[in-house]
Amino acid sequence: QVQLVESGGGLVQAGGSLRLSCAAPGSIFSINAMAWYRQTPGKQRELVAVIRSGGSTNYADSVKGRATISRDTAKNTVYLQMNSLKAEDTAVYYCNADVQLRRGGPQYRYWGQGTQVTVSS
Repeated sequence: QVQLVESGGGLVQAGGSLRLSCAAPGSIFSINAMAWYRQTPGKQRELVAVIRSGGSTNYADSVKGRATISRDTAKNTVYLQMNSLKAEDTAVYYCNADVQLRRGGPQYRYWGQGTQVTVSS
């Protein structure tokens, strides 16, 4: 089992910024795509941003221009920088990673435990 450890959530005022981090353990062979999702009560989890092993990225329309996803391959860590935060960004944010545990092995998707982001208006 791979544990993804998230950090960086909290309470922030509208218009402010925060950076979320998600680290995977070092004892894995490779990580392909890493992504951030978010979920509010009663709604489906939605993709916020994804970054692939080659560095390409995609963003939800709702965060384009305000969010930047990046990764530190050496640290198996993905980051989400969000600026100009809005009340509607309030959610639990989850990271995931598509992980290959060993060379030639299958790929599995693992999730973090979630971190709460609350934007006060």
